[in-house]
Amino acid sequence: MLILSTIMLSNHMLKPESLGIVVGIVFLVLAILFQYFNFTADSNWLVEYNAALASICFMILLGFVDDVLDVPWRVKLLLPSIAALPLLMAYAGHTTIIIPKPLISYVGQEVLDLGWVYKLYMGLLAVFCTNSINIHAGLNGLEVGQTVVIASAILIHNLMQIGASSDPEYKQAHAFSIYLVQPLLATSLALLSYNWYPSSVFVGDTYTYFAGMTMAVVGILGHYSETLLIFFLPQVLNFLLSLPQLSGYVKCPRHRLPRFNPETGLLTGTRDGTLINFYLRMVGPKSEKTLCIHLLLVQALGCCFCFLLRYLLAGWYK
Repeated sequence: MLILSTIMLSNHMLKPESLGIVVGIVFLVLAILFQYFNFTADSNWLVEYNAALASICFMILLGFVDDVLDVPWRVKLLLPSIAALPLLMAYAGHTTIIIPKPLISYVGQEVLDLGWVYKLYMGLLAVFCTNSINIHAGLNGLEVGQTVVIASAILIHNLMQIGASSDPEYKQAHAFSIYLVQPLLATSLALLSYNWYPSSVFVGDTYTYFAGMTMAVVGILGHYSETLLIFFLPQVLNFLLSLPQLSGYVKCPRHRLPRFNPETGLLTGTRDGTLINFYLRMVGPKSEKTLCIHLLLVQALGCCFCFLLRYLLAGWYK
């Protein structure tokens, strides 16, 4: 998969473009061809698999529209909810949650059925994951790099859960997640080789929307949305820092990137509410490449924290 996607990308290296559309198409081709080798016509998972691909395809289309038309932020927030509709309508899994053991005495039951509220939560998760990748961006390699880190953590998590469980349905849910995260990781690694500093291509909103929706889909259908949100800890922090500007409470400029100092060749943080600027204000000016590496290390530490938290809370929390 990595070789195929790299070959396709190399044919577009003549000038910088938004090559998220190329990666998205390669991903869809691989995921669709995979059906032939893994699913039968009467497979229970085939409907949800096709619904997942439909949502991802819809998000690629809307991301491409955003790249072409430069859609306003208030509209961008709504696009993932539209793209998630095929998945939400086809979702046939459970809508229950396991009550944490310390709260069982207060709730009065171990399992709570949320019904339509659970589907609303899934829609909001898709909106968050998609837009969080899009707003934590602006450096060569950052958008693709954070996707590679999170996708790697998702893959490791699925493999660990399959090895630790004896429930066939539970193992199949995590295997289903692997089916989609593997081509995402492979195509993203191919893109990262060209998007790393100094970048020769741009990924555009098409890629950030596609990557965010794919990870939301694997978290929803793999039934580990809580774990997925912890993998997204830096994106959650970035969203909280950005909320005053995104909501209009504080003036929001068109671009909220750090300031480049031509004398030193370093980036300095502005007062804009992004994790990039916040990090620069805390640690001081950095070069773009160094800053990207630091932020990806923060992303990796966030994923490691998630694994540690699950280990510490196992058997006590749930």
